[in-house]
Amino acid sequence: MNLTLSLAWRNLWRHKRRTWLTVVAMIFSNVLLVFMISIQFGSYQMMIDNTLATFSGHVQIQHVGYNENPKIRNSIPTILPLSEQLRSVLPKAHIAARASVFALVSSEKRSLGIQIIGVQPAFEARVSTLPGLLQEGRFLKEMNADEIVIGSTLARNLKVSLGDELTLLGSGRDGSFAAGVVIVSGIFASGSNDLDRSLAEVPLGYFQETFAMRNQGHTIVIAVDGLDQVAATLSVAREQINGQSQLVALDWNQLQPGLRQAIQADLTSAWFMYGILIILVAFSVLNTQLMSVLERTREFGVITALGVKPRKLASLVMLEAVLMALIGLVIGLVLGWMLAYYLSINGFSYPGMEQMGEKFNLPGVIYPSVSLLSMLLGPGLVFLFCILASIYPSLRLFRLQPVEAMRAV
Repeated sequence: MNLTLSLAWRNLWRHKRRTWLTVVAMIFSNVLLVFMISIQFGSYQMMIDNTLATFSGHVQIQHVGYNENPKIRNSIPTILPLSEQLRSVLPKAHIAARASVFALVSSEKRSLGIQIIGVQPAFEARVSTLPGLLQEGRFLKEMNADEIVIGSTLARNLKVSLGDELTLLGSGRDGSFAAGVVIVSGIFASGSNDLDRSLAEVPLGYFQETFAMRNQGHTIVIAVDGLDQVAATLSVAREQINGQSQLVALDWNQLQPGLRQAIQADLTSAWFMYGILIILVAFSVLNTQLMSVLERTREFGVITALGVKPRKLASLVMLEAVLMALIGLVIGLVLGWMLAYYLSINGFSYPGMEQMGEKFNLPGVIYPSVSLLSMLLGPGLVFLFCILASIYPSLRLFRLQPVEAMRAV
């Protein structure tokens, strides 16, 4: 084995320029793959965090069936005591209770159907970014105040501004007629026209009184600092509602199924481009190894005539490809890790990203996600395809005829 390894290493550098050109192609592809995959995973992390932080949170406790059929009767009894209980067992999480109903909101000039959300003013800003996106006015303060915060598109459609009155009309939980008059205290702009057009928030106490909810609500939103904490938080939440068969705890995958589907679709399109890059590098290795075998045809013929079996020669050619791929893998991984690690600390941005981030309440900088998976996934596939590309040149040696090979020029 030592002799075979020595021969493979010597043969690899018989044509240094050709070998280095192939190795540099592998190094470049490995660095690029590490960088792109780390950026991609980092952007997914940012996408998930900001989507969940906008409104839904990472975990929610709801009435069974409320997520699929959000009726006002599918409510949680004594929602505020349960929220306090969760805060005591999840001190690092942010928790807020909500109630929701679809109702008619009217100004002096127009009426529109929207979703009214009852929130806890003291806790809502910890589970949602909407309180921090106010264009005008202030967020809700008192639990029972008759005030409302609306989206900028809704304010424009209703032709109202700060201090104007809005009339709420709907049905209470007990089937009664619900009506109330509120004053616009704030106008937010989330960057999403759908959200700004169809959502408004009022204090939870006022909501419960107006819509005959008593002490009930519809969701308890739990936000955590990272996705790695979701599983443990979900487990604790389920323990706290154990024995209450009408309640269920859902994680972000169940609350936002479209988010994971969007990530999977983006990954598919990205890997199509990555696959093209990997195949091009594999063809480069195939070309190098095939040329190496063809130019040594006479040499292989002499060796075969002396009794060396073709499988020994094939293993030699394969070993040459392995050594070349290892050089590209190691150097590419080191350089790729250095680049990704540097950007994971200092961030990566491109022109116009900060302006876009401000508009949609997103960070203006992406921080790559440096992990074992993001580091090894791309280079590992490059290494594998490079080894596969050397199979064809190696198989040619099994058809080698010693006499004809020795006559080759």
